[in-house]
Amino acid sequence: YLTIGTGIGGGVTVRGRPVHGLLHPEIGHIHVRRAAGDTFAGSCPFHGDCVEGLASGSAIAARVSGRSLAEEDPIWAYVADALAELVATLLLTLSAERILIGGGVALGQPALLPMIRARAAALLTGFLPPVDEAALEAIVRPPALGADAGPLGAIALGLMALESGG
Repeated sequence: YLTIGTGIGGGVTVRGRPVHGLLHPEIGHIHVRRAAGDTFAGSCPFHGDCVEGLASGSAIAARVSGRSLAEEDPIWAYVADALAELVATLLLTLSAERILIGGGVALGQPALLPMIRARAAALLTGFLPPVDEAALEAIVRPPALGADAGPLGAIALGLMALESGG
């Protein structure tokens, strides 16, 4: 699950259990290749142009610096490109069966997911034969719970921790 909002957060589950290592995953701080022509310095105070610094709500606000952002604004192509790089990275490193993308930015811009899928397919260049643009429609999806996915997921994790005694 990726949440694209003020920042970019993510979690990984295997067999229904969250993956947790030394720290919690910092998926939003993965560095991605920049889209050609994207000169935005990035807004992450730690890395500048990690995916969060390029495509989060805060980054988008910094990119437009107070002007309104239309659905067809070219900035969305840069945002989709950074997120597609992240999706491709997750497919290549985790062999993810599903990538759910929620949060205010993703849910508020209906054209974003199709742009991400198309760009991710182009980035993968057929390297993962079963993962073409059509397959990405089933793999990269909005959460079925919509805007409630984050809060209900947090509740579910809390219940799991209570049940396991920790």
